Amino acid sequence: MFSALSNIFKIPELRQKIIFTLVMFAVFRMGTHIPVPGVDPTALEALFQNGNLFGLLDLFSGGAFSKFSIFAMSITPYINAAIIIQLLNVVIPTLEQWSKEGEEGHKKTTQVTRYLTVVLAFFQAVGMSIGLKQAILNPNPVNILIIAITLTAGTIFLMWLGEQITAQGVGNGISLIIFAGIVAALPKNIGTIYHYVQAGTISYFSVFLFAVIAIAMVMFVVHIETGFRRIPISYAKRVVGQRAFQGHSSHIPLKVNPAGVIPIIFASSVLMFPVTIAQFIDVPWVKTVASYLEWGRPLQTTLYVLLIIFFTYFYTAVTVKISDMAENLKKYGGFIPGIRPGQPTADYLDHVMTRITLAGSIFLAFIAVLPNMIAAATHIQGVYFGGTALLIVVGVALQTMKQIEAMVVMRHYEGFMK
Repeated sequence: MFSALSNIFKIPELRQKIIFTLVMFAVFRMGTHIPVPGVDPTALEALFQNGNLFGLLDLFSGGAFSKFSIFAMSITPYINAAIIIQLLNVVIPTLEQWSKEGEEGHKKTTQVTRYLTVVLAFFQAVGMSIGLKQAILNPNPVNILIIAITLTAGTIFLMWLGEQITAQGVGNGISLIIFAGIVAALPKNIGTIYHYVQAGTISYFSVFLFAVIAIAMVMFVVHIETGFRRIPISYAKRVVGQRAFQGHSSHIPLKVNPAGVIPIIFASSVLMFPVTIAQFIDVPWVKTVASYLEWGRPLQTTLYVLLIIFFTYFYTAVTVKISDMAENLKKYGGFIPGIRPGQPTADYLDHVMTRITLAGSIFLAFIAVLPNMIAAATHIQGVYFGGTALLIVVGVALQTMKQIEAMVVMRHYEGFMK
């Protein structure tokens, strides 16, 4: 295994990509410790100790949000912009046309995504500055505007950093930045568990149980994320011009979890909205509704699961074009054995995709409520494990390993993934 891993560093180009990526990670981590001007760190720390509303956002930013640094918003506005553009492909013909134009269309879509990122980042920065104005030393409009511009600039810099990693480093830069922020919290979580053990708050058995659950869940997520339903496809013999193509067999890989982490993000955003509003509006009935939607409450957990299942079906229906799949099969002479081409093929694929999506949605719902289950089983509080973070870390790690593996094998070295 170690000899196979050493093959990575035998390729100068790949070695340079890895070093460049690590340097960009170092720049990202340094930026998380550069505070926004005009903020009181003591007051900010007190705000975060009052609840875990912003814990997930702080996890994605690698601790930058709790420090209110220049990278406090992380790359979240870019992700939101990319999701919005992807969903708008269905309703805006221009965007749909760009998606079919290959590299040139991708460049146009990326440019629109960048502009939308700037707009979303600025509005989110203004809202964040107003919402956390208790931690601002002099919360007048000018200072709030300066802080909002600083936070927006930090997000734009991270977007540029991610694009540089994509172009000159290893893998998808945006995903790797989120990955780095989540992994950066690992030493802090280990330290928290160590202090709990030293103080006698938890037992060694709880730590052992936590480790076993963590390893088992990582293996489970890897198994599901790499799982596909293979639909067999046969191609008949055909003649195109002067060339004859022999018939052959292939398959359509339908992913078990085609929606990724998007349904969890949508569901958590919907449920966090009334809780966030309640913190700034002193109305009794709003406070009452927000109290029932606090993290871990039975109503919140039930709605969370139902919303995840709904958004999984919704996002899959928007992004997976079953009709285009069936049309392309018919165009190139492919067919599913026992199924007629055209609409019957589309109906069959839709039926299979519906059942697969049900399994994927249940998987996402289970992963989303996993932190609550782990906390109840191990009595370890304040250590976030599971949910969106686990899916992102495993997904990005698998994707990056596959890309490195392809680079290694392409240069006639033995790979490291078996």
